[in-house]
Amino acid sequence: MMTLPVFLKKKSTTLASSSLVLFALAATGCQSTPESSEAIVSQPTSSSSTSSNTDISQQILRQQALHIQQALANGDYASITNDIHPTRGVRFSMYAYVRPETDKVFSRDQFTQYLQQSNIQFTWGEKDGTGDPLVMPLPTYLDTWVNASVFNDNSTISFNNSQSIGNSINNLNKIYKNSDFVEFYSNGSEEYDGMDWRAIRLVFDEYQGKHYLVAIINDQWTI
Repeated sequence: MMTLPVFLKKKSTTLASSSLVLFALAATGCQSTPESSEAIVSQPTSSSSTSSNTDISQQILRQQALHIQQALANGDYASITNDIHPTRGVRFSMYAYVRPETDKVFSRDQFTQYLQQSNIQFTWGEKDGTGDPLVMPLPTYLDTWVNASVFNDNSTISFNNSQSIGNSINNLNKIYKNSDFVEFYSNGSEEYDGMDWRAIRLVFDEYQGKHYLVAIINDQWTI
């Protein structure tokens, strides 16, 4: 039997060790690749899903706001009762500046009651310019002051954005910090150089997974 020289034995051992090292490196590289690819792919999927959910939520709220505006425009006031917040009710503000201490707030039951009892009058606030109190029943206020019929097909609808700029301070975002609102805006007529613009903001809060109306805010040019 032939015996290998010592230097050949050492060379064989070195080659075997190198082969084992290369095999280990190759195995490690194969395991790491899929994890990196998975991490890269998963990030945009989550962002896209969040954006899609937000868009759907805005579309649903926009449709609800359109339903309320059209009901008010048609004088079908009772049909918005279920849209009113179950625990907070709905506030009515004559102008952009919301006054929590004096603005009228009605629960669902009160809203239904005062629609039927049109002989009961309320002081809604003071008219800009004259300071005279605005005193009238709820149906008359909805018909003459809210006057949602002026917002026709030419009106602009925006989400969480006010297009109108008047002299009355708009403190909506301060009073309703965590709420969403839909604004209907009519830019007025050429006869009055747009000074007769009008806006109505429907403010919504979420309650038990659904959005409900908490405020109807009117806005117009003030002195």
